Amino acid sequence: MKKPKWVVEKEQAKKVAAAETVWLFGLHAVRDALLNPAREKLRLIVTRNAGDKLAEAITESGMEPEMVDPRRFPKVLDPQSVHQGAALEVKPLNWGSLQDRAIGGNADLPPRLVLLDRVTDPHNVGAILRSAEVFGAQAVIGTRHHSAPETGALAKTASGALERQPYLRLRNLSDTIVELQNMGYIVLGLDGEAETTIDDAMEGKRDRAVALVMGAEGPGLREKTKETVDQLVKIDFANSFGSLNVSNAAAVALYAARAKG
Repeated sequence: MKKPKWVVEKEQAKKVAAAETVWLFGLHAVRDALLNPAREKLRLIVTRNAGDKLAEAITESGMEPEMVDPRRFPKVLDPQSVHQGAALEVKPLNWGSLQDRAIGGNADLPPRLVLLDRVTDPHNVGAILRSAEVFGAQAVIGTRHHSAPETGALAKTASGALERQPYLRLRNLSDTIVELQNMGYIVLGLDGEAETTIDDAMEGKRDRAVALVMGAEGPGLREKTKETVDQLVKIDFANSFGSLNVSNAAAVALYAARAKG
């Protein structure tokens, strides 16, 4: 019996995902990946100088590095990559399901999540991961399409946070929002045109689970997203012309929505 087309496509997607690897680069990103027992590491390329700086992490990882001349660094990376003499081929991390991340975490404080609506710039996502780690968010969640995948550029901007801060990419953002609402989350969408500030929206709700939805710079949140969230909120600026890029806005929003036990 011939398999349905959707079954074939799903099996093909699984095979592609299984074969996918990522090249991480830069001393911070490579060191933290080497020290992450959950990270499947495949190939390590370093210059003598970088190898000396990463010696402890290399020893702990048990990897055998390939030493190369800095003038002949293999062409495994984009020429614009500032690799600092270190590159590590890895498998993408598996952070589990939405339920795993939305319900787990710090039992002493109500959870916080960051959802990304078409935020495709890896540098922005990397910076958001750093802020999410600093402010104790359970996870950063994007979509499988139209969101930044795990890349070397993202990892370098995250400066190690990619190894510790869960980053999930799920099929459909609106479905994810509804699922979180069914778990008891308050879902707030950041929108510069909103009438309510995030501070006012959080009044009396800091003991609740909260998810913050950030849109791409320029277009912002999609209409479907705006219709699905519980409330649209804005960051209160001192001047009417104030604006922040999405990574800075995420940091401010996480601070404004910080939890209280």
